[in-house]
Amino acid sequence: MRFNHDILHRIPVRSLQVFEAAARHANFTQAGDALGITQSAVSRQIGELEKRLGVPLFARAGPQIALTRAGEVLFERAARAFADLRAGVAACRAVEGLSNVVTLSMLPSVAALWLAPRLEEFAKAHPEIDLRVSASRHLVSFEAEGIDLAVRYGPGNWPGLVSEFLASETVRPVCTPDYARRIGIEQPSDLLKATLIHPDIEEGWSDWFAAAGVAVDAVPSGPSFSDDTAALNGVLGHQAVFLGRSVLTARELEAGRIVAPFDIEMPASFGYWLVRPGGQEPSAARDSVRKWILQAFGRPAQEV
Repeated sequence: MRFNHDILHRIPVRSLQVFEAAARHANFTQAGDALGITQSAVSRQIGELEKRLGVPLFARAGPQIALTRAGEVLFERAARAFADLRAGVAACRAVEGLSNVVTLSMLPSVAALWLAPRLEEFAKAHPEIDLRVSASRHLVSFEAEGIDLAVRYGPGNWPGLVSEFLASETVRPVCTPDYARRIGIEQPSDLLKATLIHPDIEEGWSDWFAAAGVAVDAVPSGPSFSDDTAALNGVLGHQAVFLGRSVLTARELEAGRIVAPFDIEMPASFGYWLVRPGGQEPSAARDSVRKWILQAFGRPAQEV
């Protein structure tokens, strides 16, 4: 087989970008979410790239994918190339005085329920900063994805990263006042006759019923959401009771749109952390965003 030295002229850079994202996430759907395209679009781009290269890049077994040896070779170089390009773009912008762009990563639920209500407050405090939010559930690669800061929910001990504690939280049942009246929720055992939305965290309904002293052989089944925003929308629609996390439900509780029928709450296993790579180059804009987030969570901002 003859190698065509002009092959790069026939391969769209977008296809390589999609391949790099798919290989990094090991999942076409997550790659599409990160790039803002559909899973089918990712699949088409990968198929076209494989056709142009003449080699399979992924071994597919149903929804599971894995890099072939050829895919591993290409990914190693593509990841390095895109990381260099992102660093080059950032350096270029800094030279031209455009270093006011800060990309912040966080869970979609935190972006929707914690950050979004505070965006006007941030814009008034820092009109000079171009804040870009990357909402995703995966643990981002800061260099590969061009992320400056991240708000993460977890234990706080991520290797190679600097973590600053933001907040712990508690978990307790929440619902609308109307739903509580309609179902007749007066004591913890009354929740057994409600529709229960099951959370995607360590703490579950069996833990809460045990804390409330309610003996149950089996917790009633119910819908489960991987994102608290969707779960809270179900609650706000007067449809169910959810084990709400205090940080994410605080505004709705304060506004009276939802209530916590009981004071029984559990400490969450994880907390919120502000995370950044160790050894970052100084950036006034990034440090301003960092200090604002710490202040919004009620934490002191130490100098870095």
